Amino acid sequence: MRYETVVIGAGQAGLSAGYHLARRGKPFVILDAADRVGGSWLNRWDSLSLFTPASRDSLPGARFGGGYTFPSKDEMVAYLEGYAERFGLPIRLGTRVDGLFREGDTYRVTAGTESFEADNVILATGIHRVPKIPSFAGRLSPDLVQLHTADYRNPGQLQPGTVLIVGAGNSGAEIGVEVGKTHKVLLAGRNVGYLPIEMRGWQGKLLFPLIWWVWEHILTEDKLPGRKVQAEALEGHGEFLIRQKEKDLLAVGIERVPRITDVVDGRPQTEDGVLLDVANVIWCTGFTPDFSWIDLPGLDSSGRIATERGCVTGQPGLYVLGQEFQYMFNSHTVGGVGKDAAHVVRQIAARNLLASSAV
Repeated sequence: MRYETVVIGAGQAGLSAGYHLARRGKPFVILDAADRVGGSWLNRWDSLSLFTPASRDSLPGARFGGGYTFPSKDEMVAYLEGYAERFGLPIRLGTRVDGLFREGDTYRVTAGTESFEADNVILATGIHRVPKIPSFAGRLSPDLVQLHTADYRNPGQLQPGTVLIVGAGNSGAEIGVEVGKTHKVLLAGRNVGYLPIEMRGWQGKLLFPLIWWVWEHILTEDKLPGRKVQAEALEGHGEFLIRQKEKDLLAVGIERVPRITDVVDGRPQTEDGVLLDVANVIWCTGFTPDFSWIDLPGLDSSGRIATERGCVTGQPGLYVLGQEFQYMFNSHTVGGVGKDAAHVVRQIAARNLLASSAV
């Protein structure tokens, strides 16, 4: 099968790209391994709600609605499914892409026994791909319940006893506050700080539009403040708590402990050598990209793919959407990815126009 453009991933990034491609009348298909639309939202914990208000959670062409509320992950999945249906986006579900190759001026995308040819390919698989867990986690005692945020759904999965949460970013804080209502919680990881306003009240409602504007117009890779924050984010130092505060952690009795650096006798050990007696461990240590299925000469697919605002460096016709801080601070968010998608599709249109004029 041949298409002008193949989009890989039917989450927020892929759907945004599909919207802009459809508006231009471009022939394309969106491929996704899942059995329903929704991207990474299909595999998150039950109580998760977005860190950004509904007023900033819209994809291009369709408002989310809801004003200053924080949508649940189920509400987001329903919105994405409705979005795909509303715009009649051509999506092939249950299609797990396992290869990307170059044949002359054409890309070949494989999914099992199926093969798709395309002039352009958009990698819209997002940032939540492979759970990042330290190698020593395998030495934890089998008596402990051990979960990554990719597998955690609710406190009912945990056994009685203390819960160690490793990773003190937004996921660790949110899960910690939930689990802290039923279990003793130890939180390992540096204090990343927090947004100095109360997002859930009048301060957030008043000031978040300004914060969003800064994220979208000042913290961009073409401006000095943006490049500084981007470098910190890509080194793992740019996260801060958006909704929770230290007082919220203290309110449920969460105790902070030093970083976990090893496992000794089946128990987690802190960097100062203390062994922790816990019954459960939740790894809130993030994810790594997975582009190992890409086989293109000259492309380093071992981590973050180098791009010029979504156009993959040295690979004409290959694009990426949804990478953390791809162009602006909020590039990977629901409300931010549409701007990057519009830019990528404009580049595709310009490339196709140049190709057709050269014929």
